[in-house]
Amino acid sequence: MSESAYSTSTQRRPTHWNLHRLRIFVTVARHLSFTKAAAELAIAQPALSHQVKALEQELGVELFERRGRRIELTEPGRLVAATSGDVLQRLDEAARGLADLETGARGTVDVAADTTSGIYAVPTALGAFHRAHPAVEITLRVHNRTEVLRRLSEWACDLAVMADPPTEIGLGVLPFLSDLLVVVAPPDHPLSNLRAVPLADVAGERFLVREQGSGTLAATERLFARAGLSIDVAMELGSTGAIKRGVAAGLGIAVVSLWSVDLELDSSLLTVVDAVGFPIERRWSIVNLRARRLSAAARRCRDFLAAHAAQMEATGHGAGHLVDR
Repeated sequence: MSESAYSTSTQRRPTHWNLHRLRIFVTVARHLSFTKAAAELAIAQPALSHQVKALEQELGVELFERRGRRIELTEPGRLVAATSGDVLQRLDEAARGLADLETGARGTVDVAADTTSGIYAVPTALGAFHRAHPAVEITLRVHNRTEVLRRLSEWACDLAVMADPPTEIGLGVLPFLSDLLVVVAPPDHPLSNLRAVPLADVAGERFLVREQGSGTLAATERLFARAGLSIDVAMELGSTGAIKRGVAAGLGIAVVSLWSVDLELDSSLLTVVDAVGFPIERRWSIVNLRARRLSAAARRCRDFLAAHAAQMEATGHGAGHLVDR
């Protein structure tokens, strides 16, 4: 795009902003990538590029400039990005306020969950909510802890389910299900048939772990650090499923949620090591950013999930029912 493509001094600025184009621009500006923005918005990249170009023509300025294979915001682009995000958030807030006039029987709810809860616990609870409220559209996005916190902080989700929610970003918190982190190994592993295995002996083993940013990894490292120990990371794997398969194949041991190994323990593919300091007990929480007004549908979903979890634990279907394996 040439510098002479648009006039920045003589072209009249628009009196009416096209919010659709503005949202597209803000998404591109956040990613600094047309490809990633198109994927997030689920629209074709040529159509997205056309909308950005149309906005530039309306404003009479260039919003992006190319630097090799990358794009960067121009000075006008930085100005528009800095102000538009707040405007769009306020408009979204107004829309949620209008939705609060309704009962919450319809609407959309975007839920983010940390990896373990999002795979093994949240879908069941959301399924029950969907059966009770079929007109509410639910989106569940599963991420590691770091990404869940990012989505919360950037107002990118309504609710999140996570362990150990931070106190510094102003969260509303309701209890969800309890979780137990245990050490697992193959049934023929030397530690498998021992009792009260010292933590130092466990630390001497090869560990298969999730990536940095994982809540399970962070809890594991904290436990060993309190004992003045560190773990020997033999392999970093991208999913709990890959870790379970690696442990079953004899590549090392791992710390995982008891929720995630229910089937493997029943089929004797894995066993729980009786390690001192384990299980690590924690509780998942349902959280929302207090600064963001929840829609009626999101409030209904939050309250339903909390009540569903309490009912599960009251009837013996929480983490406790997994212990005697």
